[in-house]
Amino acid sequence: MPFQQFRPAVVAASTMSFLLLGTAGVHAEEPAQARSAPDIAVTKVMRHLDALQTISDANNGNRAHGTAGYQASVDYVRAKLDGAGFITSIQEFEFAGKKSWNLIADWPHGGDSGKVLMVGAHLDSVDTSPGINDNGSSVAAILETALTVSAKKVAPAQHLRFAFWGTEEETYIGSTHYVNTLPAAELSKITAYLNFDMIGSPNPGYFVYDQSPEIARHFDKYFTAKGIPTEPATALNGRSDHEPFLAKGVAVGGIFTGSAEIKTPEQAAKWGGTAGEAMDKCYHLACDTPANIDRGALDVNTDAVAAMVWKLGVRP
Repeated sequence: MPFQQFRPAVVAASTMSFLLLGTAGVHAEEPAQARSAPDIAVTKVMRHLDALQTISDANNGNRAHGTAGYQASVDYVRAKLDGAGFITSIQEFEFAGKKSWNLIADWPHGGDSGKVLMVGAHLDSVDTSPGINDNGSSVAAILETALTVSAKKVAPAQHLRFAFWGTEEETYIGSTHYVNTLPAAELSKITAYLNFDMIGSPNPGYFVYDQSPEIARHFDKYFTAKGIPTEPATALNGRSDHEPFLAKGVAVGGIFTGSAEIKTPEQAAKWGGTAGEAMDKCYHLACDTPANIDRGALDVNTDAVAAMVWKLGVRP
């Protein structure tokens, strides 16, 4: 997530073919175990974070735009999705004289092709950090959610599309390019875009995007059932990949555990943690490694990702 908002630069890029996938080859009856939202093991999510750290270690300590570390991150995620039966595609674009890529993954089984639930997270880091909380935490969560869709052989009610964005740290360049080059007829099929950016902060808060009240209500209901109070994610306004979708009138939602914001005494009283300290003391720093992750926050928030995919896309 970028530290502050800038006006997105003009991006020159190639176009991609967008997939319209039907229901061919899907069993008429969905497996019973696919009808309820899964409880995703945090150990599986952490394995992806360890892999992203290994990639960073081999590439000058980061996975930033235009670097071999970012390309290796794309390759890692794509291989997992390809192996699970997703139809993946790469959308190439250019920023500041360097190429980058969005990775798009469509689930080819089930779903009304005229209704698309899209779920995304940015895959790049800044050049000063391996980017494990920002934003490997969300990448790992939605990747493992996608792999669970495959493992459970889900035939969803809506078409499911997962996106891993490039160059978010330069103010959501990749997602802006995607939205701006998507034909209007295809954009109109997106019923909601769920964005996840930093969900495992070490001194976590529990923040819910409030731009689309109906989606926010579903997230709040999930956290209320867990006994966790929430606050609006106003600190994220103008700072992540939901903004280009919101600007086009797409309903958006998501969750956030905080970055450089200082936790107040009131927040510490309801969420635990340490008042007077940043929610992520390693934000954009070299110490944003797997050791920086609060596994409890990552666990509950990964399950929130899956719960919203099931609620809005699998059985709406």
